[in-house]
Amino acid sequence: MDLFKIDEVAKECGLTKRTIRYYEEIGLLPSPQRSEGNIRLYTQEDIERLKKIVAAKDVLGFSLQELQYYMQAADQLNDQRQNYRQHTERFSPEERKNKLIEMNQTLDEQLLLMKRKISSIRTLQAELEELRVRVRQGLAKLDQEIGKES
Repeated sequence: MDLFKIDEVAKECGLTKRTIRYYEEIGLLPSPQRSEGNIRLYTQEDIERLKKIVAAKDVLGFSLQELQYYMQAADQLNDQRQNYRQHTERFSPEERKNKLIEMNQTLDEQLLLMKRKISSIRTLQAELEELRVRVRQGLAKLDQEIGKES
């Protein structure tokens, strides 16, 4: 298993070392293993998790609280999926159905968070578009006034 130092991880994920340490501190990223010299050593899985965090933060504009909730739901879903895959043959059809219902509920929670964020973005977009219409109307009026004065 390849292990990476914090400098390499920061560069790969487009984050600062300070941000990575902060994400560890608040629980977004599990504390990594350490070398004998107490240097943080990250796995490829840690890097992928950080990339997922960065994407949720950048693309959806999640706050830290939203990121924590989103990542907890992602972890829960991952655990549910692994459990389902590992034990499918041992589960009765009813148990499989219940497991799938749990996964569906977790997905619903994640999607609801995204829908709320997208709705907020659309509301802001609509406000800006309305303002742009008013500005353009003002410009058109001024163009007419300037044209009459010439």
